[in-house]
Amino acid sequence: MKPSLYPMQFEPILKERIWGGRKLKTLLHKPITSEITGESWELSTVKGDISIVANGEYKGKPLTEVIASAPQEILGMGVHKRFGNEFPLLFKYLDAREDLSIQVHPNDELAKKRHNSFGKTEMWYVMQADPDSRIIVGFKGKSSPQQYLDSLKDKSIVSLLDTIKAKPGDVFFLETGTVHAIGAGLVIAEIQQTSDITYRIYDFERKDASGNPRQLHVEEALEAINYNPVDAQKHYSKITNESNTLVDCQYFTTNLIPLEGKKEIHQDGNSFRVFMCTQGNFSLATGRKKFEYKTGDTVLVPAGLTDYALEGTASVLEIYIS
Repeated sequence: MKPSLYPMQFEPILKERIWGGRKLKTLLHKPITSEITGESWELSTVKGDISIVANGEYKGKPLTEVIASAPQEILGMGVHKRFGNEFPLLFKYLDAREDLSIQVHPNDELAKKRHNSFGKTEMWYVMQADPDSRIIVGFKGKSSPQQYLDSLKDKSIVSLLDTIKAKPGDVFFLETGTVHAIGAGLVIAEIQQTSDITYRIYDFERKDASGNPRQLHVEEALEAINYNPVDAQKHYSKITNESNTLVDCQYFTTNLIPLEGKKEIHQDGNSFRVFMCTQGNFSLATGRKKFEYKTGDTVLVPAGLTDYALEGTASVLEIYIS
């Protein structure tokens, strides 16, 4: 029997964080009940955090089960050939009421060896920024393991790192090994490999809810860090009703569609597509069916749905695997 293919949304997986706030509700309409909600995992197959379909025929089913029922039609022929039935990406919205910890993610080789996991290459799209919000990303100049360790001892690590003032629409691509932190006052859309491996190296002397210092991973990070400066901020065109490339890497391609009217999408069946609505409203029409989306919505379009149209006034992130 041919599987049912339609654009799927998922129940948000909400995460309390010491640095979180309420903007995921006030700006992105997430059903948070906590004053410190830091993350909404929109689309995940991380163990223990598997997304549940929120609409249509598969409503109530875990994404892993839906994929297993029709892997090539959901994931795409190219993605299935490369990853089997694994969904290789994780999609989130983050609200940083306070600075996040300074951290780093391991590459595929190190993550496989230590954690039997993918590495964690990721990108950020800034959706909202309070005045003077900042991103910490990479070293200002060439550093070394010893300088890194010394700077943690005397609490001067921030002075070694590059700080960039952030505004809405900014894009940062964080290759594995890049030391980084999201600053206070930012709401971010994050696209990353399916991995939850993070080495926290400095946390501004913060205490957890029980009054204890949060766990650090100083030694684990030593081998993972890229001690060279990086050029993480990406600049891009904003042509209306076109797919403007933000990031194109081996793990994912992310485009920005500034939608003003209608855009036809034609897929080749090799990869699923995910759309994240970062501002405005749009509809997706396939055949005689029309689906409506608003700011903060994330939708997975199966690879087997090859022809459809987006229409509305919105900023939309379009993500797939090349």
